[in-house]
Amino acid sequence: MKKIILIGVLIASQYNTIRAQETDSRDNLAVGLKAGANYSNVYDEQGDAFVADPKFGLAAGAFIAIPIGKYLGLQPEILLSQKGFQASGSILGSNYNLKRTTTYVDVPLLFAFKPIEFFTLLAGPQYSYLINQKDVYSSGTTSIEQQKDFANENLRRNIFCFTGGADITIKHIVIGARAGWDIQNNNGDGTSANPRYKNMWYQATFGYRFYSRN
Repeated sequence: MKKIILIGVLIASQYNTIRAQETDSRDNLAVGLKAGANYSNVYDEQGDAFVADPKFGLAAGAFIAIPIGKYLGLQPEILLSQKGFQASGSILGSNYNLKRTTTYVDVPLLFAFKPIEFFTLLAGPQYSYLINQKDVYSSGTTSIEQQKDFANENLRRNIFCFTGGADITIKHIVIGARAGWDIQNNNGDGTSANPRYKNMWYQATFGYRFYSRN
């Protein structure tokens, strides 16, 4: 009887071990979609009495989680991301208020550390490409809305950044938080009439990931 009980305990132990290995998703390749919001502002700004305040924008895209063993991995992403700021200041002696929305294609390459199955720390470089800029100017009783085509603007459209954060994964659901900073400023050679600045942003997203079982 004792032998039967011992054999049963061993079988149950092996079964639980196999089940634990099967349900741990850190070894599995995954792709996913996510969407959320940015809370963005600028830093390292230079301009005549230029003062910036944060604003909200949208963020959405896709990612792929590539395991390098159980605890490490890579997570490249591609996102359509709205950044920008609200500002007041003066140019050539004229006071203004400005709400700027800049839309980027963001491509972060994140290194992942997965200490436990449901929690991942991420950090790495990011390439951002500016595709659109919307400015709403107001000065006194005048308000002007303008979409920039960049034809004659001295703006840097290719910007390198750094970003980091964490993901919480509950089965297929992913809740993500990020913070990011531009390494380069927005002006190509510093001679643009636009205020010079670098973007910074906080990002919160909600996503769904699909696993490829090994």
